[in-house]
Amino acid sequence: MPVTKSDSDIAQAIFTVNRHAKTAPDNHYLYALKKEALNLMIIQQRALKIGLHFSKNPQKSQQQSSVLVKCGNYYFHMLPKKEDFSSLEHLGHLDDTYRNPPSRMNLKVAKEILRMLTGLEPQKKEVVRSNFTKSYQPRQVDRFYSPKKSYFD
Repeated sequence: MPVTKSDSDIAQAIFTVNRHAKTAPDNHYLYALKKEALNLMIIQQRALKIGLHFSKNPQKSQQQSSVLVKCGNYYFHMLPKKEDFSSLEHLGHLDDTYRNPPSRMNLKVAKEILRMLTGLEPQKKEVVRSNFTKSYQPRQVDRFYSPKKSYFD
């Protein structure tokens, strides 16, 4: 029987995963965990969509908006859906003075909490094996012929 976590524990786990995803070399699984956990919390009415913000670093356009979501004591941004533009108020630019509360949660614990909540499993990486093995092949030496032109080559 799964143990239900409090909203603040889940929000702290999402915050930890999101913080690590920004610097991780392979961050697809971490961002998928964040997205699925936030969507599930919104569906269960344990998180609330507040409004829209202009993105700080828009991609391939002059302006891009993201949805501001409040979960526990933390605020997160996620990509908007089409209906969000008509149903949510636009809040303008981000408030750079606000910061989420500090968190001290291990990434492994945070991933486990979100994995249990969402059911997402990391994809197993397939090891590519080549058909041949590299082995040392000594050069054939002909004692009467040398590709060198002189002793100093």
